[in-house]
Amino acid sequence: MRLFEKEIYIPIPQERINLIEYFHEFVTHQLGSNEIATRFVITETTDKFYKCDLGFIDGWQEAEVDQPKSIFSFRKREKENKDKFNVVMMIPTGIGAEIGGHAGDANPVAQLLASVCDNLILHPNVVNASDVNEMTDNSWYVEGSILSRFLMGMVGLQKSYSNRVLTIIDDRKDHRIPELVVNAVSSSRITLGLNCPMVVKMDPPIGTKAIYSVSGRASGVVENFERICKVIKKYKLAHEAIALSTAIDIDSKVCEEYYRSSGEMINPWGGAEAILTHAISTLFNVPSAHAPMIETMDDPMHYGVTDPRIAPEAISNCYMHCVFKGLRRSPQIVTNPNLFCSDDVLSAEDVSCLVIPENCIGLSILGAIDQGIPIIAVKENRNTMKNSFGNYPIGNLILVENYLEAVGIIQAMKKGIYISSVRRPFTRTKVVNEKLEVKDGK
Repeated sequence: MRLFEKEIYIPIPQERINLIEYFHEFVTHQLGSNEIATRFVITETTDKFYKCDLGFIDGWQEAEVDQPKSIFSFRKREKENKDKFNVVMMIPTGIGAEIGGHAGDANPVAQLLASVCDNLILHPNVVNASDVNEMTDNSWYVEGSILSRFLMGMVGLQKSYSNRVLTIIDDRKDHRIPELVVNAVSSSRITLGLNCPMVVKMDPPIGTKAIYSVSGRASGVVENFERICKVIKKYKLAHEAIALSTAIDIDSKVCEEYYRSSGEMINPWGGAEAILTHAISTLFNVPSAHAPMIETMDDPMHYGVTDPRIAPEAISNCYMHCVFKGLRRSPQIVTNPNLFCSDDVLSAEDVSCLVIPENCIGLSILGAIDQGIPIIAVKENRNTMKNSFGNYPIGNLILVENYLEAVGIIQAMKKGIYISSVRRPFTRTKVVNEKLEVKDGK
């Protein structure tokens, strides 16, 4: 089995139509008989085309599972539940986001947003910072493709207090490398109270290579993915979440350039990691997260004092603790719509707003648009995406300069305060005179 991405060009439709259905139909014709799509990102919107990166699983049947529903499947929410204020926070992986595009450097923003809502639903890219993960108790740690399906109305999220986490790692000739991961598991068991019954070493390992796409996003290619599938199938029933530590092949010069950069270079590992976890979640409906395994113990990385946004990676040699902290209480995936109304399950009906960087368009955002979910877009969180929200039918878009302003918007929404009422100038009250027909002098 092979995981990969490719760039496709989708023509701009001549008339206004449902974009999710339009993309679904176009992508279906791009798929071979052995392929299924796992990821869809619009990297640039031009006058004639949507430039998109599309992720695939080639040979998915080797996983010996039922064919998953299309990532474009959509269920419109019937109402919005307003007993709690739940915020979804997304910072897409691999796009060089100014905040959250490096090593968990969006942790402070996530804490801030979590302080003004009942529940904050986020994905690992927001808070994973090697041995650091400072997400709050009211944060829901949800793998990226599951979060997309959540906003598309196709899955619910069931609260979990403690997951049994299966850790799958590469076996290596240098036994010291997998031993680091085993020690990381033990450390989390003794400090977090992590329930991790076993570590499974894959021999031979899968092959993962990090690359940059044509659009400049961090991406990757994964070979021999069926090896992970066999392990998951064997042990899945005894576990509720999957932690991965596998090697990612990256040119040493790219690593050095990244660590010596001033934070302007896109993290090269994140795209390949997202490809892996998207495939696992698509096929097995289980929470998962990945941390890269170091290549060698003989030449440990040391690039001096780094940019603060990269520093969490510079102080770790295992990168796993953030994954364990997130997966320990990651919500379970509910696929039966009849259970979405349960007290311990969140669904699209429960989402109050979505907070994203400006100009990011993918299935999560398209789903939020069609659900009528208010979208708060942050200008300060610059990234490599070349889209304009003006090209999309967003009914309730709120552009803000920074996350501090986003917090104020959320507070106003919670209190039912019309946003314009706290801004100046303030418009005069509109008065309309209606001349009504009078009959029989009445």
